[in-house]
Order: sequence, then C-alpha cells, then structure tokens
Amino acid sequence: MIHIAVCDDEKEMSDHISNMVSAFFNRKNVDIMVLQFSSGRELLRYDQKIDILFLDIRMEEMDGMEIAKELRSRKFRGFLIFITILKEMVFGAFAVQAYDYLVKPVDKSRFEKTMDRLFHSMSCAGETCLLIQKGYESRLIPFEEIVFCEVVNRKVYLYLASEEQIDFYERIEKLEKRLDSRFFRCHRSFLINLHYLRRFKNNTAYMENGKEVPVSRLRSRDFSGIILQYMREWRL
Repeated sequence: MIHIAVCDDEKEMSDHISNMVSAFFNRKNVDIMVLQFSSGRELLRYDQKIDILFLDIRMEEMDGMEIAKELRSRKFRGFLIFITILKEMVFGAFAVQAYDYLVKPVDKSRFEKTMDRLFHSMSCAGETCLLIQKGYESRLIPFEEIVFCEVVNRKVYLYLASEEQIDFYERIEKLEKRLDSRFFRCHRSFLINLHYLRRFKNNTAYMENGKEVPVSRLRSRDFSGIILQYMREWRL
C-alpha cells in the first residue's frame, strides 16, 4: 500500500488533489491510503509512514518550505510535490529534494504527467517498491513485504509477509536486477529476502513464514558472507 499525504490549508484544494490522486491510482489498480492535513504543524505531529507528500508552499501557520526542511532533517525520504501559486516560489525546492511542483489552479493534464513520471520513478529509480504488471493491471509491491520469490517456467511467484501470493511473468535475471541487496539469489529459481531468513541448515533456508527454500551447493559457499554483509548494511 502507498501512503499519501496532502497538506493544504484550503479544504477545497486539498479535496481536489486527494480526488485526483485516488482516481490516478485506482486506474493503476494500486492500493493507497490518502491523509489530509490542514496545517504544517498537524503534519509534523504525524509520525507514520508517508510515501508521497503534496505540500502547499503558502500556508498561514508555517511556510511549506520550512515544513519541508524540517521533514528532511527528520530523514523523510518520500516524494515531495509542492503546490504553489507562482512558479518563482519553487526555486528553493532543490534544497529539500522536491520531486516536482504543481501550480494552482492544478491542471489535470499537468497533474497526470507528474504522476506518470512519479509512478515510473517509484519502481525504476532505486526506490524500494517493485512494479509488477499482469495483463492490464499494475501494482507496486514494497520490497519489505516480499519474503521470497520463486520462478517456475518464466512465471514469478511472490510470497508476501501478508501470506498473499502474486504471480506474473518475468525472467529471474531481470527480476534480480530490480531488487536491492537485501535479496539473495540462493538458487537458480529462488530469490530470498534476508530480512525474513530465520535459519540456514543443510542447504535449506528456513523463512519466517514457515516456508523452506533450497540453497544450491554453489551458492551456499557464499551464504555466510552474504548474511554478514546484509547485517552490516541493513541492521547496524
């Protein structure tokens, strides 16, 4: 699920952005949750995950640029899109790594172009979601939800922490390149998320969901080193 926040002290504009966001991801068949904040202070009090933030620059209580700087100082890594009246007001956007800006009144065509680029970026630019396509359906799967992947006759089966199983067509070599270093190809047909590894014995990886995944003899030689590297990168 993608968590989206809209922060604007104009209720009409906040509703407008929220409705367009919902319609966009509904067409992509992606599950989202949209939260609305009427002030910067209200937003800063929120301590849950935000993947995409639409932030008005001009608000009465706190300036949107000030809010953005505070969020970035707190290690906020989500996509930031400013909502503004004048283009000239976004020159400071580079300092807070803004993804884009939308000028009021927000044009639907401009909004769609921004969202299309963002949707592509979430899956193809080093972010932590995997974009899968099955027929006409697209879906973003956070890496952290994937326990392991199995490939059978060019069809990928994703086993998720929620116990959901998703299948789609993909070559394992291409899939491996789209994932990050928390994933290890332990077998020619399997990729495991080391976060969910609970035990390794007799060329078998025992995963948190109770599944047992084979580890080839060739790859088992490197397994201990891979686990230590993972712990340095992701757990320290």
